[in-house]
Amino acid sequence: MNEAEFKDMIEDSPFAGSPVKPIMLKENATLQFRCHRNVKCWNACCSNIDIPLTPYDVLRLKKRLDMSSGEFLNQYSVPFEMDKDGMPGIKLKPVEGGTACQFMTPEGCGVYEDRPTACRYYPVALLTMRRSDEYVDRSAYALVKEPHCLGHFEDKTQTIEEYRGEQGVEEYDQKAHSWRQLVVKRKSAGPAIGKPTPVSNQLFFMASYDVDRFRAFVMSPSFNDTYDIPVEIMATLIADDEVLLDFGLNFLRHTLFGEKFVEERPDAYEKRLARRRAMAEQQKEAEFQQKMALEDEKYSGNL
Repeated sequence: MNEAEFKDMIEDSPFAGSPVKPIMLKENATLQFRCHRNVKCWNACCSNIDIPLTPYDVLRLKKRLDMSSGEFLNQYSVPFEMDKDGMPGIKLKPVEGGTACQFMTPEGCGVYEDRPTACRYYPVALLTMRRSDEYVDRSAYALVKEPHCLGHFEDKTQTIEEYRGEQGVEEYDQKAHSWRQLVVKRKSAGPAIGKPTPVSNQLFFMASYDVDRFRAFVMSPSFNDTYDIPVEIMATLIADDEVLLDFGLNFLRHTLFGEKFVEERPDAYEKRLARRRAMAEQQKEAEFQQKMALEDEKYSGNL
């Protein structure tokens, strides 16, 4: 892999924008690193956070905190744009007026068992990319050595794969694989799909992160008038967040790239057209009534 390719991959990593240049790692590379409470820099990395979240990160944390996805997003996340076309992403929101993680405690991470992917990987980054003329994603690892981190001077050594196993990232990577593929495909497609509309970005955000609002969307009469979803599948979507997330990512492929996933009802177009006409008529009627009310108010003082 050449320097230009590595630079492209860094731009998509959790350490994008970091003044510290990552070191490229081979698959069988050995990592010397250990983080524990007795290391002098304990909690330093959690005191100044810049942590992107995957959809699976949100599912784990909202379940841990017994919150709806909307409540979690409002309290614990901040939006950012993952590309120049406004592809929506989210990061952990720090404490009010500061830079520390809201989950940081003197003992360490308050949600350690359900901590985000980027936290599990640190100080390693998983990098994924695909060029516009390629059909296969490429992944690599990179190591970031930040000046404050003393874990690199500990005497524990292991391979990257062993470290991944120790940190429990396999499950997180597996659950986020389809989403990462979707992000990479959307970035690499570029002009092939045109500039995404605000509506498509809103749909991307909802299906990726706001799973409870997406569930309401899937259950809505307008969605079911358009798409033919078998009853048993709909029941599973209502009951299981992870199944709903997978459905949402496939639905995004359906809407963004035309990869057929769900069947449209034969009369779906006519029903959509009828709904739009009805909404237009309602809007016209509302505007007329508002105008008449203003006219009545104008002349009421002369009666």
